Formats: sequence, C-alpha cells, structure tokens
Amino acid sequence: MRKLPPLPTVSSLELQRYLGTWYEIDRLPLQHEPRDATDVSAFYSLNDDGSLRVQNRCLHHGELEEAIGQAWPVNGNNSRLEVSFPTHDARAAPWGVGDYWVIQLDRSYSTALVGSPDRHSLWLLARQPEMDETTRRHYIAYARQNGFDVDELIHTPHTGHRTA
Repeated sequence: MRKLPPLPTVSSLELQRYLGTWYEIDRLPLQHEPRDATDVSAFYSLNDDGSLRVQNRCLHHGELEEAIGQAWPVNGNNSRLEVSFPTHDARAAPWGVGDYWVIQLDRSYSTALVGSPDRHSLWLLARQPEMDETTRRHYIAYARQNGFDVDELIHTPHTGHRTA
C-alpha cells in the first residue's frame, strides 16, 4: 500500500454559508449508497449543540431513501468534519464515523469537493443538480492530483425528481 501525503483542506469553512441543499454530481462508490441511485441530495442544518444535521436523500428504483446523520468539526477552521449515520434497524450495522473533509470550495459556496484522507470517499457537490463540464473537469482534476482514483467516479443522474 502506498503512503499518501496529507490531504489538503480549504483554509476556512464558514458553516453558516455551507448549510442548505447540495446535490451530488459525482462520487466514488460507497457501500451504503446504491450504484444506481439517482437524484442524490444532502441538506445540512445546524443543531442546537452546534453540530450539523445531515439529511441525505436519493431515489433508488423510484423509491425515496433517506439517511439522517450528524457532523461536527474536528479542527479549528471547520474544514475537517466527522460524520455519523446511526441506524435504528437492528439488522443493519451502524455506518460508524467517517471523515468529511472539504478539500476545495468556490468563493460563492456553490461547488464543493469533499473527501476522506484515505482517499476512499469523494463527492463533488453543487447547489444545483447540474454542473457545466469545464467546472466538473477542474474539480475532478484536482481530486486526481490529490491521490483519488477518479476513474472509479460514478456520475450521479438527476432526473428532475428532486429529493431536496
């Protein structure tokens, strides 16, 4: 296994500006998200304790699926978060705690690249369910430069059936 350099993150993340709806444009395959999921969205809101409420939704075979989790910053500039999605289904194992590091973000907080330091998780997110190809390529190139296997990316279809 090759040793990876530290994953850089954005210098500062203003949590209030990050709140709201994000649409998944691309992702690396995830065990807990079906490969053929469509219309994937995330809605972030602030909990009373200062943590973030994470509401992930997608359509899978036409059915709405939802996961509710919690995220909290683990560094002073808020760019590195940990997220947890506990489950109430006794048959399913909890997803545990995962790293959610914001590694690139535009000034308007309309496009974000989020990954994990082990390079196993990666999401390209946008405030709209579509993204121009030039912007998409820029973010994917940045992910590749930072050690992510972007050849495995799944481009998320958005069918007009918004989940947010």
